[in-house]
Amino acid sequence: MRQTPLVSGFLYLILAVLFTYFAIKNVQEDGWGFFSYLLIILATFDLGSGLKMIAIHYKMKKTNNTKK
Repeated sequence: MRQTPLVSGFLYLILAVLFTYFAIKNVQEDGWGFFSYLLIILATFDLGSGLKMIAIHYKMKKTNNTKK
């Protein structure tokens, strides 16, 4: 079964929330280090990708409805 962009987008958003949570925990325990910055960068990429995938889903849905 093929995954829709909407499902992929929500998975990316969930990963972004998890990476942000782990980054906050890491900063509280150890301060700002390489791993904290890495988690924040990953969360940023996942958030951007998730929003982009959700937008693609709705654009595809809109174009499919106008073709009918």
